Amino acid sequence: MTPADLFAPRQALAARLLPAALPAGEGDDGAHDLAHLGRVWANVRRIAAVEGGDEEILAAATLLHDCVSVEKNSPDRPRASRLAAARACEVLAALDWTADRIGAVAHAIAAHSFSARIPPETPEARILQDADRLDALGFVGVARCFYTGGRMGGGLCDPLDPRAEARPLDDARYAIDHFPAKLLGLAQGFQTAEGARLAQARHARLVAFHDGFLEEIGAAAPRQETPEETPA
Repeated sequence: MTPADLFAPRQALAARLLPAALPAGEGDDGAHDLAHLGRVWANVRRIAAVEGGDEEILAAATLLHDCVSVEKNSPDRPRASRLAAARACEVLAALDWTADRIGAVAHAIAAHSFSARIPPETPEARILQDADRLDALGFVGVARCFYTGGRMGGGLCDPLDPRAEARPLDDARYAIDHFPAKLLGLAQGFQTAEGARLAQARHARLVAFHDGFLEEIGAAAPRQETPEETPA
């Protein structure tokens, strides 16, 4: 099996785009690597099977959506998807793609990012945004969250206030803060009906992990009493 085989049935396109999608020497972010691209493509295909969309545009946008590496703690992070879209235009122009199809790929890439806050205006842009966000949910989302936190030099949680009850959330320092700061709200922002449906099970896994983690360290939320349990 080759890396391009992860992108079946668009292996030929993947073979041409992967050198640009994963440029040598440009970062070593294991949360945005070949495995991530493959998972996003699998999500794209699941959603597109229901929602439609142009498969070639979806494949190119998936492959190139992280082709510019910008660290999470960089001030340029909100521009990362725009930078990737600009590079994708150059790559596809060199392959003699037409301007309209290059534009469709570029828009999907620019709009996929949570931090860019660009509304997705095409089916392909909506599908890619949902597919990428699915990879931030569920058990994979948990793994990526703690991987990134450790990579940035952060800790698991604030030992004195793990629930951030008396301090601002700080997900640059504490990985568990990233759940209420971002991850637990992602399931509400999906663009397609199928993406939203797939997100629900993964969201439930995030909630279960977050609550279970806090319980294990002795910081579980106080149990709410039901009317029957309230003392008379």
